[in-house]
Amino acid sequence: MAKQFPALDDEKRAFIERQHMFFTGSGAGEGHINVSPKGLDALRVLGPNTVVYLDRTGSGNETAAMMRKDGRLTIMFCAFEGAPMILRLYGKGRILKRGGQEYADLLRDNYNGEEPAGARHMVRLDFDIVQTSCGFAVPLFDYKRERVALTRWATARGEEGLDAYRRQKNMISLDGYPTGIVDETDAAE
Repeated sequence: MAKQFPALDDEKRAFIERQHMFFTGSGAGEGHINVSPKGLDALRVLGPNTVVYLDRTGSGNETAAMMRKDGRLTIMFCAFEGAPMILRLYGKGRILKRGGQEYADLLRDNYNGEEPAGARHMVRLDFDIVQTSCGFAVPLFDYKRERVALTRWATARGEEGLDAYRRQKNMISLDGYPTGIVDETDAAE
């Protein structure tokens, strides 16, 4: 039932753009595998083999650590409404640091220059395999709205509070890998 393609076509791109959430899967070759749900209108399709998502501060930073260690990343989309389908993008990811030129260019060109509260970096995925499968086992759900808790939390903390939180919670992965979220982590390598 699964079919593989070398790139996104218009139909698959439209499917991605209709989804309200996606999942990332990453690993470092050893240690734990990380799977994270994402939403908040974070993902943008940049081309037939490239997507990017704007990642916001959370309780951990596993994907960033995995990108530094290995780079392998899978992004999965599921149809929770309409015709069933699962679509996965397989490739190499990398972290685009907040404040960097590529981050700034993508923010300007793909997010109307608006950085949401709690933005910590972007994750760019260059993929070489697009895989679709039936999705018959994925249940149907009705989308209501985005949650506002993360935005409220980040706004209440402010930039200084977020920096302190990232230093406390986002510098080292579950398996002890540095995430590169602040310069001190980069210098330790």
